[in-house]
Amino acid sequence: MKDYKRYTVTTALPYANGPIHIGHMAGVYVPAHIYVRFLRKTGRDVLFIGGSDEHGVPITIKARQKGITPQQVVDEYHGIIKKSFEDFGMSFDVYSRTSLPVHHETAASFFSKLHAEGKLTQME
Repeated sequence: MKDYKRYTVTTALPYANGPIHIGHMAGVYVPAHIYVRFLRKTGRDVLFIGGSDEHGVPITIKARQKGITPQQVVDEYHGIIKKSFEDFGMSFDVYSRTSLPVHHETAASFFSKLHAEGKLTQME
């Protein structure tokens, strides 16, 4: 394995439409957390990033079922999910939300750069 100066480890983002369950933890988060802990224990500079996905059909469906807005759904479940990770001892350096302006700005910048380099084209 090449010895990089810095490591960034990210995880899949759970939809903020319900609490996480053991399948989420075992399939995605525990393996990533173990890897991050290994990197830290061996003196590596690592940033562990995760967050709630607050955009998508599952959120709209949950909002309709509950008779509330999608924003109310994501506000409720983002906090529940984040607390679950904290209670489980997950060591995220950043646990964010896709509804935050920084996420929108970063995603727009990423795609704008690809488009400017001709690596992304718009279909007519």
